[in-house]
Amino acid sequence: MKKDLVIKSAVITAVIALAVYFSYPPQEKINLGLDLKGGVHLVWQLDSEKIEQMGLTATMKQDSIHRAVEVIRNRIDALGVREPSIHIQGNDRIVVQLPGIDDPGEAIKTIGDVAFLEFRIVHDDPQKLTEARNGKPPLGWEIKYKIDRDERTGELVETPMLVRAKPALTGDMLTSAYPTAGGIGMPEVGIEFSREGSKRFATVTAENVNKQLAILLDDKIVSAPVIKTAISGGRAVIQGQFTSEEVQRLSRQLSGGALPVPLQLIDNRSISPSLGADTIRQGVSAAIVGFILVIIFMAIYYMISGLIADFALCVNLIIITGVLGALGFTLTLPGIAGIVLTIGMAVDANVLIFERIREEMSSGKTIHTSIDAGFKRAFWTIFDANITTLITAAFLFRFGTGPVKGFAVTLSIGILASMFTALFVSRVIFDFLATKVELKKLTMLKIASKTKIDFIGRKNIAITLSAIIIVIGMGYFLYRGNGNFGIDFTGGTLLQIHTEKPLALESVRSTLKQIGEEKAVIQYFDKDKESILIRTTDKGSTESIFDTLKKEYSEYNIIRERTEYVGPSIGAELRQQALLAILFALAGILIYISWRFEFKLALGAIIALVHDVLIALGLFSLSGREISLPIIAALLTIVGYSLNDTIVVFDRIREDLQVYKKLDYAHIINLSINQTLSRTLLTSITTLIVVVILYFFGGEVINDFAFMLFVGITVGTYSSIFIASPILIFMQKKQPVNA
Repeated sequence: MKKDLVIKSAVITAVIALAVYFSYPPQEKINLGLDLKGGVHLVWQLDSEKIEQMGLTATMKQDSIHRAVEVIRNRIDALGVREPSIHIQGNDRIVVQLPGIDDPGEAIKTIGDVAFLEFRIVHDDPQKLTEARNGKPPLGWEIKYKIDRDERTGELVETPMLVRAKPALTGDMLTSAYPTAGGIGMPEVGIEFSREGSKRFATVTAENVNKQLAILLDDKIVSAPVIKTAISGGRAVIQGQFTSEEVQRLSRQLSGGALPVPLQLIDNRSISPSLGADTIRQGVSAAIVGFILVIIFMAIYYMISGLIADFALCVNLIIITGVLGALGFTLTLPGIAGIVLTIGMAVDANVLIFERIREEMSSGKTIHTSIDAGFKRAFWTIFDANITTLITAAFLFRFGTGPVKGFAVTLSIGILASMFTALFVSRVIFDFLATKVELKKLTMLKIASKTKIDFIGRKNIAITLSAIIIVIGMGYFLYRGNGNFGIDFTGGTLLQIHTEKPLALESVRSTLKQIGEEKAVIQYFDKDKESILIRTTDKGSTESIFDTLKKEYSEYNIIRERTEYVGPSIGAELRQQALLAILFALAGILIYISWRFEFKLALGAIIALVHDVLIALGLFSLSGREISLPIIAALLTIVGYSLNDTIVVFDRIREDLQVYKKLDYAHIINLSINQTLSRTLLTSITTLIVVVILYFFGGEVINDFAFMLFVGITVGTYSSIFIASPILIFMQKKQPVNA
């Protein structure tokens, strides 16, 4: 045991050290978002001359610019962790705001370069190349140039090659591109083709064995390897004299796809944080206070066990920040709140373990035996609850784009970190105390004794109440229509003003709040702080805003520089991909729970999840709030929370069905809900502690985010008891649920 504890302790120490290395100092390792730090403001405009040559109609032009937005988003943000702001401005401009970047040169190259990839067969007759250079190329062939660097002089050298005029394959058949190292350690780009591309690549290589296949990038040959055998599997590499930075950029460009229209950069300048210093301080302080209160609550309620959980939670936070630092994640204010919320939800695994240990001790077992049994009995409940959420994250990452991918990454990090700290770190500490300190007793408070509430008997009342709330809420949601959505979804109007001397943004925010424009996004537009950008949802409010500011700050001699329409930062493709991701995630959850439990339990979990989302959306709409990107993150968090809560109850139902075989089905469900009631209430309390603090003290920006979470967590707790479980009664047949 001693050796085992030493090894496990070493693993924990190594993980913490690695996480600290990647997260410290945080100001260097973790990027701050546009709301916290600002960044650069880049504007691309359609190249009108080239557009005219392409012969695009107005409709085709608009469709192309929308597709260009998605390509740019994919190029910038393959993992969804950079948190850029991308939207259409006017009829022919794309605005890209990138957080925390002082030198935008690399971003400009990544976004603006063409990165057009082609594969062409090389003619193997040197005589034909000579004829082509003399102006007589064979029909269907043309000269392209291979670019190499002279090893002695370092100068670029162009070598002519005769290649087919028609490409054998193009980059639009790629599914992914990624940096890799070649056989001699030189940076290369690994590529994977689509199913159609794989078949085509296999055919081309089979038909041209012992010939050269030229790989052209932006009409220049970067390499021309000899085809030694047919290549199946749809994978290849692009070799060339690339630097590591060029390989990284090329991978992003190829993965993002080709730009459908030519663009030219017309503006490049810095922008300030979209939030004021007071707002940032308020939000961060609320998040920290919420975390501290959870720590205190756990220490008081579970005493020694609570202190162990607190240590595990701190390790959890270190791991999360370490991974975020390693990934180059961009942290926003709602992101900070989300991380603290993840910590609050991570308490759930510890609570499950502690309640199991309590049950084992109540049956008269020793501390060591109770700890061992508690961890073993809680393991599969924790595993199932978290796997269902990871399934959701996996599909969100695979089929989502932009911020949806980013949410999937952070959700996965939080889940894996909480499982590691709860099941491994806490266990090591418990084992140390039980064997080395000879712990004799674990004292814990109890929020609910052995209750015998007839939850199933109240199912009809609960279902009727839920139906009424859903009908009213969703009815109003449909009635409001686009009024439910903020500028991220609907677009709006941009007002740019110039002042004679710097004007404090906090003062501007306060003034706009008085005329009902507290949702407006306000930023300095240059380093001199004499130009201010104001974006608002209401397309007719810019006149009122300008007149108010001009009157309120007459001594600043405010001048209007421009007023323009700005498109949504969440385009139609992103919305469609997000919806597709959620539908696939629900299907994945259905399959997993059906496999681990039974189909009707899976269906019950899905119905409860949909119930929670509908009520949360309905109440959010009734409160007159607007859905933004942080609200989507909150809604997806609710999905994970709802699943987690429901799975815990279902897992106990499955266990009790094997123990109490003579009891009727409804009685067993009631018994299981009562047995898990203490855990359900505790998890909700610890999570709501954070949410309530964020709601009341987190400031205007986090208020809507916290409101959605408050509603979702409350409804998720309610539905796991009064909706998901009663559904099993309605679906119950004569056969018992399988183990």
